[in-house]
Amino acid sequence: MTQPYQQRRADLDWLRIAAFALLILYHCGMYYVADWGWHVKNSQTYEWLQDLMKLTNPWRMSLLFLLGGMALAMARPKFSGWTLLRLRSSRLLVPLLFGMFVVVVPQVYFEARSQQLIEPGYLQFWWQYINPNTDLLREHHSPIGLLTWNHLWFIPYLFCYSVLLLPLHGLLQRLATRAGSIPGWLFATLLIALHLWAVWTLRDAFPSTHALLDDWYNHAKYGLVFVAGYLLALQRQWWAALPRWRYGFLVTALLGYALLVLDNHDVFDGLDDDAIGLQLLFSLCTVLNHWAWLGVALAFAAQYLQQPAFDPAGKIRRYASAAILPWYVLHQTLTVVFAVALQPLQLNDGLEAMLLISLTVLGCGLGYEIIRRQPLLNWLAGGMPAHQLQRTSTAPQPVTKTA
Repeated sequence: MTQPYQQRRADLDWLRIAAFALLILYHCGMYYVADWGWHVKNSQTYEWLQDLMKLTNPWRMSLLFLLGGMALAMARPKFSGWTLLRLRSSRLLVPLLFGMFVVVVPQVYFEARSQQLIEPGYLQFWWQYINPNTDLLREHHSPIGLLTWNHLWFIPYLFCYSVLLLPLHGLLQRLATRAGSIPGWLFATLLIALHLWAVWTLRDAFPSTHALLDDWYNHAKYGLVFVAGYLLALQRQWWAALPRWRYGFLVTALLGYALLVLDNHDVFDGLDDDAIGLQLLFSLCTVLNHWAWLGVALAFAAQYLQQPAFDPAGKIRRYASAAILPWYVLHQTLTVVFAVALQPLQLNDGLEAMLLISLTVLGCGLGYEIIRRQPLLNWLAGGMPAHQLQRTSTAPQPVTKTA
């Protein structure tokens, strides 16, 4: 069976909500973690946070691309390709531009202030920031000057992958149909092999930039994940089989995480770094860790989150699903602004971290409540249109039993 689900999957909604919630915790952690560069940093940083953040670091963005590919495949039968492209353009490109010109600016401003590169004066800085010919901070310019998308890089990547895949829907549909007789493990093996090839040939040559045009390793990884999500949504047999493998995924993922932690503590420093076999083995382990966590997320969600006991009517899920993109646009800027505002108080770091997370969540919640009540702001920030929100609030949820 290759027909995509015509109704919303509650498990995918919850996964999407959880994945974006992780971003808030992760970016708050970036303020405190040692040796990892970020826009602003706490005066005291902590190496032990690296171990904790490595739990999600290898796969958290991949999960969003996986879900993005699945969502596109499930939406395609409901719209023509051109209509879906128009909807995606409005829903993604508008908040991207709004974010770049308005929301992201404080991140760049406070980062430059923390490095003593500019003098105080936010409005003056903003005028220079949106001027592509500005002489301010020339060494930090891109081809469009100081203008940047920072944490919003996910949006242009998602849009480009969608544009590339939409014309291929018929081909992918036929591929999924013919692949019905292929075991899911063989599909997973192919994904792992392709990812391993990308690690071996592209990762060192093209380090991560999030600049779109020169980010070839990330394109190989996230593009592969996006296509995998698209095919998985079309091939129900593979999707339905995932829950049966959930504990195998979990064991593999935990072993992979343990390997990353041990490597972070230089346990393997005595090994010969030039040995091709060892390099290949370690690369394979990191790739397995990446895909195993994605399997864990999909399998456990399919098993337990299709009919959440704590939200039988789906009201929380529908509200949170509509709020995801505006929260995503707002969250990192709020974290940076609140982190800078809390610095003069010299609070205990544990108390400050809890306060920073709380303020970011409250700021996103309040910001969204303002945004969704103003049609123009709602459109600019990527809020769900009123007519679409009404459809999702009344759509029945499928009941799918899994092993």
